[in-house]
Amino acid sequence: MMPNQPKFFAGLLLAGLFLASCGASEPEAPESASQAPTAANVEAAPDTELALAETEAPAPVTAEEAPAPETTAASTADKEDAFLRDRSNPALREPWTGDLDELIERRVIRILTVYGPGRFHLEEGRGRGIVGEMASLYEKHLNDALDSGHIKVFTIVIPVARDQLIPALLEGRGDLVSAGLTITDERRELVDFSIPASKPLNEILVTGPAAPEVATLDDLAGERIYLRQDSSYRESVEQLSASLVEKGLAAITIVEMDGALEDDDLIEMVNAGLLPWAVVDDYKTALWDDVFTDLVVRKDLILREGGRIAWAMRKDSPELKASVDGFLKKNRQGTLMGNIMVNRYIRDFDWAANALGDEDYRRFEELEDLFRRYGEQYGIEYLFAAAQGYQESRLDQDVRSHAGAVGVMQLLPETAADKNVGIPDIHEVEPNIHAGIKYMDFLRDRYFDDPEITPLNKALLSLGAYNAGPSRMIGMRRKAEERGYDPNVWFDNVELIAAEEIGRETVQYVSNIYRYYLTYRMIANQELKHAAARRSAGMSDAPDL
Repeated sequence: MMPNQPKFFAGLLLAGLFLASCGASEPEAPESASQAPTAANVEAAPDTELALAETEAPAPVTAEEAPAPETTAASTADKEDAFLRDRSNPALREPWTGDLDELIERRVIRILTVYGPGRFHLEEGRGRGIVGEMASLYEKHLNDALDSGHIKVFTIVIPVARDQLIPALLEGRGDLVSAGLTITDERRELVDFSIPASKPLNEILVTGPAAPEVATLDDLAGERIYLRQDSSYRESVEQLSASLVEKGLAAITIVEMDGALEDDDLIEMVNAGLLPWAVVDDYKTALWDDVFTDLVVRKDLILREGGRIAWAMRKDSPELKASVDGFLKKNRQGTLMGNIMVNRYIRDFDWAANALGDEDYRRFEELEDLFRRYGEQYGIEYLFAAAQGYQESRLDQDVRSHAGAVGVMQLLPETAADKNVGIPDIHEVEPNIHAGIKYMDFLRDRYFDDPEITPLNKALLSLGAYNAGPSRMIGMRRKAEERGYDPNVWFDNVELIAAEEIGRETVQYVSNIYRYYLTYRMIANQELKHAAARRSAGMSDAPDL
């Protein structure tokens, strides 16, 4: 297997979506499940939407975790957390532009990035990587400066395709870009940049086994160089080509590669002989020293010297720029915190291990057909069910809880044996998955089969029943209606009653599911595009879509 295999829906498998549920069964219905070369243009892959989702889906975003509720939904932390969950909140649905004062009013600052190892990836269900951690640090920096008590401004990290970073920023789908953008004159015409976030770096040539001999940059005259159209390297190659023409040499032909390919993909293609060479930032080659052994790093062939990476924001945002500049002065590369981040996610990050896949993904591949089969049978999106299984057991059939819950879906044998499920032998993986999905289907159809309840809220209320038990959910919906809340809506309605009666567990349970659902739908979509781009470029290990 070639390194850096794109992990199709790996985000779902790294997600902590579903917390262990607790409860007991009742005579009529089980109360709970458990106790505990030239790149062709690639069309955008269709959104990976759950069958449970409403027709108008919420904007897929990645929210850095808001403060977890400690007591009841009436607490400030709950209100802040609910702010990020509110699907009607314009801050999460509508594009907007504005300077820092307007963003503070909306209480959300959206940071655009590119999903990938080290930069922004998933670890135990949360956004991690240098961008994820820097976003959290900036959130703290901003709120400390505002000194507004419990009313916080949140940062949300939104992964997009690299060629969409600046367009999304300009269209108001994000407020900042933190994705390793090099400051260039061409980009300065479109956006403003923060102070440099990195030390000076060089753009260099790397070659592989398919490359002819290259003694100097002049030997690239008349050759083809493969680049993403949106990269800073294109500007450097165009300048080199112009200088070659001035010398009476042939111009360089730029072949556009799909924007979904990252530098790591191009480096891999060069190492494999699919491309003769590529232009990359010099520091990126060090990440693969022990992985791509056929790569030749030509630090003597420099196309751009002393480049600097920075955050980007829309023009005419002086307050936002000042805020980011103040933050980076204390946290960029060269500062104590900046160096910690670089060491953690660039110098010391286990790139080879990340590239080669993990046990979780292998388990998902082994079980994918079962989730598909029974998900289709009961009308539940299989990725939703697979994510539940991952949280319950890490997709490990050998897991047993202290209360006796069994296998991938962590079902109690009595729950599986109940007449409404009736799946015996859940100690085997296939009936275990079958029983888990059938139980979720039962909860949805038995207790929430009401045209007044949206598909999304049917799913959320079912999850609440899965965690707390259906009888308790019936009581909480009744009480919600008595107190003037909507019994057909989970967030900020039935959820509030659950927080008062149960405490944090069920509220956190459903909240995490919804938040991570937004994250992983976006990441799954980006993984689809990424895999399609690799296949189009001739990378044989890209999975079939």
